[in-house]
Amino acid sequence: MKNLADLQKMMKAAQEMQEKLQQELAQMRVEGSSGGGMVTVVLDGQKNCLEVKLDPEVVNREDVEMLQDLIVSAFRDAVARVESEVQSKMSGLAGGLKIPGLF
Repeated sequence: MKNLADLQKMMKAAQEMQEKLQQELAQMRVEGSSGGGMVTVVLDGQKNCLEVKLDPEVVNREDVEMLQDLIVSAFRDAVARVESEVQSKMSGLAGGLKIPGLF
């Protein structure tokens, strides 16, 4: 029975760590940019877009396609940064263990 109690403690600790991680991801703010900082996208740790910043210089009615490309590029940059941050947090939580399906 002691093993069952230990397992329950481990499961509870894992659940608490998961809840803490979810809170941290919701509070995380990561910026991605393109065009030398002319377009910036802010995401949370769950990859929700929170903000898009455009330098007025990049807004040109004659070249909307360039602006669209810059926004997509900034978003991709932000996503890559979020994934890197999450990977770092998960590695720290797992104590360096490589658990199949999680990394």
